[in-house]
Amino acid sequence: MKNIGIKISLYLNYFVFAILLNSVGIVILKSQKNYGVDEVQASILEAFKDMPIAIVSFFIASFLPRIGYRKAMLTGLALVTLACISMYFGNSFDNAKILFATVGVSFALIKVSVYSLIGTVTETKKEHNALMSSIEGFFMVGIALAYFLFPAFNNENDPNSWLNVYWFLAGLSFLSFLFLFFVKFEEAEVSAGANIKDDFLQMFKLMAKLLTVIFVISVFLFVMIEQGILSWLPTFNTKVLHLPENISIMMASILAISLAIGRLIAGIVTKKVNWIWVLSFCIISAMLLVIFVLPKTVGLEVKNINTLSDIPLIGFAFPLIGLFIAPIYPLLNSIVLSALPKNLQSSMTGLIVIFSALGGTLGSRITGWLFKNEGPEKAFYFTLIPMTLLLISFFILKKITAKDEI
Repeated sequence: MKNIGIKISLYLNYFVFAILLNSVGIVILKSQKNYGVDEVQASILEAFKDMPIAIVSFFIASFLPRIGYRKAMLTGLALVTLACISMYFGNSFDNAKILFATVGVSFALIKVSVYSLIGTVTETKKEHNALMSSIEGFFMVGIALAYFLFPAFNNENDPNSWLNVYWFLAGLSFLSFLFLFFVKFEEAEVSAGANIKDDFLQMFKLMAKLLTVIFVISVFLFVMIEQGILSWLPTFNTKVLHLPENISIMMASILAISLAIGRLIAGIVTKKVNWIWVLSFCIISAMLLVIFVLPKTVGLEVKNINTLSDIPLIGFAFPLIGLFIAPIYPLLNSIVLSALPKNLQSSMTGLIVIFSALGGTLGSRITGWLFKNEGPEKAFYFTLIPMTLLLISFFILKKITAKDEI
């Protein structure tokens, strides 16, 4: 198959960073217990992860083709390998900040490269949509694995045992580095702009378009919702459902698994159904889950929980929100990226990464503040506000794209 080595490399790199990026919810929980920080202080880890993503993407996205996608991804993998080893020996909240800052810088290099390369190894919009959805779906598999991987190394009687997972993650990052180093990459090269100044200005030119403005607002709102729930679900399970720590973390995997399944299903459904109806159905269904299912989960009385099978079925219902919010992000990205010339896709990817990072940071910070000041029982109800705004943005985006604004 054409470009098969590159495609495998894209999957591997995204898989590694899925585990690292979305372990932030687990580390938030561990930081409260091991390092003596409160909810608001712990939520700063999301900012240490996301702000470097935004800053690095802003400066390198438009001219990353000049640097080379392979070199950028190799640099990212090398950095996180070292950061994982540092976290093991550092074992402090400050080291956790350094870890996620490094992961953020590295992921900016990885994500811009991956999204740009999707456009170079696919030939049609359908291929682009399918590869985008499957890579994002595989990303969710990595997230789900994290919720089992960390408990596998965690002994609640030994507060430092969980740090052993970082040796595994360092090894996984290094293996991905080696695979990428040896894969043939020549046929994926793309051309850059006339000069670095022109490359850098492309993002600002794109921001002048109404389509881009509505699109990045949509991305911002979605990631605010997704990261707010993903990062705080382990804490919700511990403080509201009163589950043991390891089970709280594993329970959060249901959200990641449902996100993965939702994105894989979306890749099939969107071949037959217009994207606007898919996204509208998804966001309305998610809102209904918050309105009708979340109250029953909050009011659940859980006793003597030793395994996942001891939890009443209603306890598994709210994490299924992932099935409905899952298709939103890859579909929005594919709709816009596949319509752009390939020389502009790196710049648009930069904007996607920047506003995704800002949305993730704000979503986690707001949720952390709500957990502390409004109570963990009420925090997730506030997701209805960005969900409503996101629904409105879909129809504005549909109206603009119908006019071939790009």
